[in-house]
Amino acid sequence: MDATYDRRFDMRSDSTIQHDRPDAANRCAAIVVSRYHTEITDLLEEGARKAFLEAGGSADHLAIADAPGAFELVAIASAWARRPEIDVVVTLGCIVTGETRHDRYLAAAVAESLANLSSELSKPIAFGVLTVSDLDQARARCGGAHGHKGRESMQAALAAASAIDAARRWRPNSGSRSAPSAAATARPSSP
Repeated sequence: MDATYDRRFDMRSDSTIQHDRPDAANRCAAIVVSRYHTEITDLLEEGARKAFLEAGGSADHLAIADAPGAFELVAIASAWARRPEIDVVVTLGCIVTGETRHDRYLAAAVAESLANLSSELSKPIAFGVLTVSDLDQARARCGGAHGHKGRESMQAALAAASAIDAARRWRPNSGSRSAPSAAATARPSSP
C-alpha cells in the first residue's frame, strides 16, 4: 500500500495512550447514575468514582448526577456532555430482563442514543449500563467474577479522552509517526 494513501496515526508516538493507566489529571468528569436497582448502581458509581480519583482526578472535578431510570440517562448525560468544562461522561445503570422484551428495547435505545451523542460531540460518553438476566449477574459485574463495569467505564472514558486529545493535537510532520512502518506498507512479492 502506498504510504501517501495509507497515513495512519500511530498511538505509540510521544502521545502514547495507556489504557491500563488512564490519566484524569486536569480533567472534569460527570457520572450519571440510574436510580433503578440502587444496590447495583451504587456499587457501579463507587467503582467509577474510585477509578477517577486513582487516575489522578480531583474530587472537585467530579460531578455525580442521578437519573430516575436508564432511559433518562440520555437526556441528563447530554446536558452534562454539552458543558464545555466536562471532558468525559460515564453513564451507569442496570437493566434486568423481565417477562417481556421491554429490556431489549430500552437497552438498545439508550446505547444508540449515547453513541450518537458521543459521536456528535466528539466527547467520550461511556456506556456503563449492565444488561443482565438477574441481579446475581449484575453483582458479578460490580467487583465480582466478571470485573467492575463502573471502574472499567471510567477508565475507558478517560482513555478515549486522551485518544481524542491526541487526534486534535496531531499535525503532519510534527514528529509523531504519521506514516506506517515499512513492515506495514510492504507488498507481498509477486509469484
